[in-house]
Amino acid sequence: MKIDILTIFPEMFSGPLTESILRRAVDKSLVEIKIHNLRDWSEDKHHTVDAPPYGGGPGMVMRVDVIERAVTQFRQGSAGQVRVVLMDTKGKVYNQQKAKELAKLDHIILVAGHYEGVDHRVHEQVVDEVISIGEFVLTGGELPAMMIVDSVVRLLPGVLGNEESLAEESYENGSETE
Repeated sequence: MKIDILTIFPEMFSGPLTESILRRAVDKSLVEIKIHNLRDWSEDKHHTVDAPPYGGGPGMVMRVDVIERAVTQFRQGSAGQVRVVLMDTKGKVYNQQKAKELAKLDHIILVAGHYEGVDHRVHEQVVDEVISIGEFVLTGGELPAMMIVDSVVRLLPGVLGNEESLAEESYENGSETE
């Protein structure tokens, strides 16, 4: 499996994705995880990734053109089943079933939103789906992206030492630990 993460804060990922089970999965070549700075797809001299909302409103949103250029490049270079997912509070709430669905793909592209969010045209024209990790607001989509990577990678064959332990986990059958 290949996972590409698009963010304006790539340094946030250096600890969580380079330790423990995720590190071992990368070392065993079970997954390839790459973090990309969205500013690399900005075409102005200041590497601008945000703009006022199309149609007005407060704050700044991430620009559709920058995100679209990055996603297009990764889609074109992808083999197999690819899914582009935006981390956003307006998305469908993430759960174990969605983790299992994503774990079956060949390539996942995660877009970590920031500021007041992303231009809504990204929702409509660029990504395949929008996911939220819960009904609360974070500073950006980086932490949700890390959570999704962790929950998906651990489901890949060969990542965990004991595959049978997956079937016994409390959320695997839909119930919580008492």
